[in-house]
Amino acid sequence: MTDIPHKRFAFDTVFDDHGGVAFAPPKVKKNFTLEELELAKAEAYAAGEQSAVAQAEREAAVALNQVGQAIHSAFSTLAAVAHEHREGSAMLALACGRAIADAALDQFPEAPTQAALVALAREVEASPKLTVRVAAHLVERTQAALEQTAQAIGFPGQVLARPDAMPAAAFLLDWGDGRAAFNPDDAAARVTQALEAAIAAEGLHAEPLLPSEG
Repeated sequence: MTDIPHKRFAFDTVFDDHGGVAFAPPKVKKNFTLEELELAKAEAYAAGEQSAVAQAEREAAVALNQVGQAIHSAFSTLAAVAHEHREGSAMLALACGRAIADAALDQFPEAPTQAALVALAREVEASPKLTVRVAAHLVERTQAALEQTAQAIGFPGQVLARPDAMPAAAFLLDWGDGRAAFNPDDAAARVTQALEAAIAAEGLHAEPLLPSEG
């Protein structure tokens, strides 16, 4: 017995009960003109080009997103560096100012007391006596300086300096109806605290270090 290979069923033309064509397989064109080949080639090329452009656009979008993230990260880092620079510069300026002020107070420890007396001239003009407490080693110097200042502002009362345990250039001024005090260490601490609070409040939202052009 000879084995005959089975032929696969082909979906050829199918007729209905009335002899009409119920199904006809599409005819595959095997011969093409040169114009049809060129047209098919152009269409395939256009489809391939469109696909390549779409892929390039997708890759470009991904690249731009990565660039945007990198720029955002760079700006965040730059803002942090700028803030740190401002903070360091402010603290350096504060330290320099403190050093200059300390040197000035070492040379003229009576100056704050004289400045206070001038500022309070209207407050103390009716007082018969003005008492100022300063560091023990500055009593005579402060006494002489205040007597000179009192004469300059027209204060008719008595000026009396008394020794007390306090830092150089610090004083407590008492004229009966009121008091005024100054301590350079406390003043420096308040300035430092105010500067630190201002820097903390400013945070990373300060103006750029360099002005924008245009």
